[in-house]
Amino acid sequence: MGDIWLLVKPRILGFRNHLARASGTRKKRALAMAGLGVSFCLGLFVISCRVLLHFQSAEVIGDILARYLLSMIFLTFFSLLIFSHVITALSDLFLSNDLELCHSMPVSLEKIFVSRAVQTLADSSWMVIFFGVPILMAYAYVYRAGPAFYFHLFHLSLAMTVIAGSIGILVTMLLVYVFPAQRTRDIIMLLSVGMLVALYFLFRFMRPERLVDPDAFFTIMQYMGALKAPRSPYLPTQWITDALWASLTGSGGGDVLFYMGLIWSTAAALAVITVWTAQALYFEGFSKSQEAKKRKAAGKRLLDRLVKWVERPFGSDLGAVLAKDMRTFFRDNTQWSQLLLLGALVVVYVYNFSVLPLDKSPIRLDFLQNELAFLNMGLAGFVLSAVSARFVFPAVSAEGSAYWIIRSSPLRLRRYLWGKYLFFLLPMAVLAEVLIIGTNYMLEVTPFMMGLSSVTMLFMVFGIVALGIGFGAVYPDFKHENIAQVATGFGGVLYMIVSSLFIGGVIVLEAGPVYILFMSGVRGVPVSPGKWAFIVVSFAAVLALNAAAVWRPMRTGLKALRGYE
Repeated sequence: MGDIWLLVKPRILGFRNHLARASGTRKKRALAMAGLGVSFCLGLFVISCRVLLHFQSAEVIGDILARYLLSMIFLTFFSLLIFSHVITALSDLFLSNDLELCHSMPVSLEKIFVSRAVQTLADSSWMVIFFGVPILMAYAYVYRAGPAFYFHLFHLSLAMTVIAGSIGILVTMLLVYVFPAQRTRDIIMLLSVGMLVALYFLFRFMRPERLVDPDAFFTIMQYMGALKAPRSPYLPTQWITDALWASLTGSGGGDVLFYMGLIWSTAAALAVITVWTAQALYFEGFSKSQEAKKRKAAGKRLLDRLVKWVERPFGSDLGAVLAKDMRTFFRDNTQWSQLLLLGALVVVYVYNFSVLPLDKSPIRLDFLQNELAFLNMGLAGFVLSAVSARFVFPAVSAEGSAYWIIRSSPLRLRRYLWGKYLFFLLPMAVLAEVLIIGTNYMLEVTPFMMGLSSVTMLFMVFGIVALGIGFGAVYPDFKHENIAQVATGFGGVLYMIVSSLFIGGVIVLEAGPVYILFMSGVRGVPVSPGKWAFIVVSFAAVLALNAAAVWRPMRTGLKALRGYE
């Protein structure tokens, strides 16, 4: 046990020293992030409480709905934990930079594995805890839970984490044993895309929207049966749900002990099986992970043509930088595979609008269609911001430790930064128009709303991309190990906040003019001169806001890069 603690201790001391020796700027960033986290948790807690109170107001089925929701929450968290452990275990157990030092120490293989497994559990679980605690505390608040609920929630959640972690680590070890670790990372990324798409279709096939529409069932018995349908007695998440629900409602004390035994015995058995498997497979898998990655020339001609086509308008200097970015992106399977996920996101986003039950709404159909189309501009803008946070924001940080080559080259920083901006502008604009035109087509909106939303989204793309490049230049991370981690830092979070405020500002400024013009068309009444003046001023403010969203971040980012040492 002492050796395991010795292997884990540097990680703890490093984290403590990082906090203790942080500069004033870093401390302010940490406090800002903590404030945002607390605000998010409070908001999630309030929303969860309102949902549960709404369920309680429904007689007979209220508690059934709440229990059904609790089961779905644990099933979702359990799936995310397994997936997260698969990804994290690959890095912590096979690809981490300090593993060679650990394996050279006079410590047994089992202790090294256990210490890294503990780190994997910690690295993979914090996000689920962050999102899960507010929701589960809402259950405790609404149902007036006693101390026993909090005790069972803590240790049963720990057991669920051990089960998910053991499954994830086992999957990773088996994959690395069959394939080299570098190739396993690519395979896992491709499988993750397929898994996310499959989970969505599974969710759609369950048709959860029926549960809030009793009219979709012929009898009340069918409706009640559908509410109880997802019970799966062989899943650990169902055991936790049943145990916590019994503790929450004060019924079935014997059931709680039974499910506790099931969960902890399963966790202990899987932990032992994982260690036994590691004794046979771990070191051989680690040895394979040290092999160099082989490069295949498949698709090279197509990539060369694409690079030349993109490189041509930017000249030889800037074109060389952008060509390097494109080649790096498409050679890294962990990056280009996310385009598949992005494509699935677009299909899912557009499809959801095709299944909206607009005909059942008491609101006038044409008014509802155009209202949804207007609000959809904000939703599509948030989707673009999320995509931009992953692809546009890390564009400057993608240079990595080779950024000094850019600084020492004849390429001016202004040209470099605006070149990055123009490089991402076209694909983001295409994505924006696909989202907005596709959803508006599904909603069957008026030509006026189709044109307005398309033009508005096009202008918002200019600001969203500029914010991504600008904030990425202000908060670069040239020492990253994984480019996907850049967007999760302080700069990425701040970019998402400012981008959301920008999108919200555009929607608010256009709300009044759009309402006036739409109602004028519905009622057949001409718009008065005073209202026309208001419309002109509002749209001028939208243009000014978009111009500021382009000019100010790019200017600030350029200034930050010039002062970067």
